[in-house]
Amino acid sequence: MQPPAKLVWSDGRIVAWEDCRVHVMASTLHYGVGVFEGVRCYAQPDGKPAIFRLAEHVDRLIDSARCVAMELPFDRAALMAACREVVRANGFSDCYLRPVALHDFGEPGLGAVNPVRVAVVAFPWGAYLGKEGLERGIKTTLSSWIRHHPGTAMMRAKISGQYVTSVLAKRLARQNGFDEAIFCDAQGVVCEGTGENLFIVKNGVLKTPPTHGAILAGITRESVLDLARELARERRLEVREEPFLRDELFLADEAFFTGTAAEVTPIRSVDHRPIGAGTRGPITTELQSRFFRAVRGEDATRRHWLAPVG
Repeated sequence: MQPPAKLVWSDGRIVAWEDCRVHVMASTLHYGVGVFEGVRCYAQPDGKPAIFRLAEHVDRLIDSARCVAMELPFDRAALMAACREVVRANGFSDCYLRPVALHDFGEPGLGAVNPVRVAVVAFPWGAYLGKEGLERGIKTTLSSWIRHHPGTAMMRAKISGQYVTSVLAKRLARQNGFDEAIFCDAQGVVCEGTGENLFIVKNGVLKTPPTHGAILAGITRESVLDLARELARERRLEVREEPFLRDELFLADEAFFTGTAAEVTPIRSVDHRPIGAGTRGPITTELQSRFFRAVRGEDATRRHWLAPVG
């Protein structure tokens, strides 16, 4: 299989893709105590690359490491520079970046605190849920898996081991003919997708679950909320961060996912029930358009979201 990139930033230097390896006894492989990020880089009007909200993503990586008591061997400035360097080294304009920190091989056992390795991988990745999904919307299902309870997981951190249920839910959804799964918590409150935040629209009200619930405080979610509040000042639209149940999801006029990988992806159905007209709705369409204008550098008021690679 052809590697998706030639070069990887690994522990402070650029190495060949095939030379970036982890030992089978690496602690994170056994116990899941690793942290990662998903970041996108977009070509700007002049063709040069810029990374979307780089500082916020690096800050969250550092916060995630703090949550699992992992001491990163690189500081914020070095991690931001690493993301820029790997994009430049591969000559990418549009790409996805995956910074990851893991515990390497050392002492065995649950209590061991082993050396930390850090890598940043960059590779081309188009629409995560498909180009057609961006335009027509995707088919979703409510997962039988329950979203992590805040008492058993750290919801503000992107911890490797916490994504096992997301993998299982996504696999089952695809086996059953759906594109994506949606989690509820133990009380039946709708939370998020397997790797995306969730929004609904009903009668001129845009809602998304609050960050004190069982969701990740997504950076794309925050960005879309900012765009939605701007839209609300221009037309009759109310923006709320509040919980909602599955029946409110079924009865929504529109629904969509947000995320680094998913960007802004409409939802056309949930468990074979059409959402609204079963197509991308007008609010979703407008927010999607504003989002892509922002990440492509076409919105002068949001250029501070973009970090030129240089």
